[in-house]
Amino acid sequence: MNRFAAVAVLVLLGLFLFPYRSPAPLVYRPGEGWSYETPGAKGDWRRARAKDQLAVSQQAFDKKQYRLALRSCQRVVKVWPLSDYAPQAQYLMGRCYEARKQDEKAFNAYEAMLEKYPKSANSEEVQRRQFAIAVRYLHGQWFKLWGYIPFFPSMEKTSDMFAKIVRYGPYGELGPESQMNIGAAREKQKDYPLAVKAYEMAADRYSDQTKVASDAQYKEAMAYYKQARKAGYDQSIAGQAIATFTDFMALYPDDARVAEARRLISTLRAEEALGNFQVAEYYEKQKRWDGALVYYNEVLLASAGSPLASQARVRIEQLKKRTTPPAPPTAGPAAPPAPTAPAVPAK
Repeated sequence: MNRFAAVAVLVLLGLFLFPYRSPAPLVYRPGEGWSYETPGAKGDWRRARAKDQLAVSQQAFDKKQYRLALRSCQRVVKVWPLSDYAPQAQYLMGRCYEARKQDEKAFNAYEAMLEKYPKSANSEEVQRRQFAIAVRYLHGQWFKLWGYIPFFPSMEKTSDMFAKIVRYGPYGELGPESQMNIGAAREKQKDYPLAVKAYEMAADRYSDQTKVASDAQYKEAMAYYKQARKAGYDQSIAGQAIATFTDFMALYPDDARVAEARRLISTLRAEEALGNFQVAEYYEKQKRWDGALVYYNEVLLASAGSPLASQARVRIEQLKKRTTPPAPPTAGPAAPPAPTAPAVPAK
């Protein structure tokens, strides 16, 4: 027997002669599946009835033993999903995640409660808690990787959270503000077309609520305005912004923001004129005279009396000289008639 074999035999003898209790983190139980057991933890928290199991959950939560409370709540929901105690257990799961600063998991736990148990007594409180979580993310809180590691802020996920709140109660207490916050999240994401859609929906859906509708109309116009600042040669966005600001002023003439709307319309018209001037210059460089004339005329219409309009008028005169065909040459003096032969007298 070589030295390696002798060492192996001694190790095996040690294992058999000196047994010890090995922790088993993963434990399988019939009807419950696999569960994680903390090494050295006692398993006396399980109960045979849903009511008793929920009592364990509540006691652990009150003592801030959130890990134990979570496991106990999960057992209630999994083993007795149709019992009268399952909604409260699902609610406590969300509270435990919130207490552990796992807001995304808390939001999802609350969402599961609203879907599974929509008639639960504390459904309104659950929605308020969901709203508070979504607002924290809107203000810059980071989402966590695997629920533990702060990873990144996400306005995409945030807008989805607010959309779920709206879906559950579009005309409830939190519906209008949640719809507006979808637009705010999209603006932070700099996705102005989706922000416009969110605000437009708020203005249409809550048209009977003056405060909400006016805010939505103004913010829709502002989203168009911000998009127009990035639109380059696409002047249609500026036109939509002007139209939306105009509608806002017509619908809410006493609103304190009307003066600002007028100022922004003036700014947009100036930018629209500049954009049309740049398009006209582009067509002129390409020797597409007709297209250039169209856009120089748009400058005259949008900003008559401005220095840019004066430049456009000069360019129009120059282009007209290029595009006007030369006049046909005029006819000279008439040639004298040819002399006729004298008549021959008759004989």
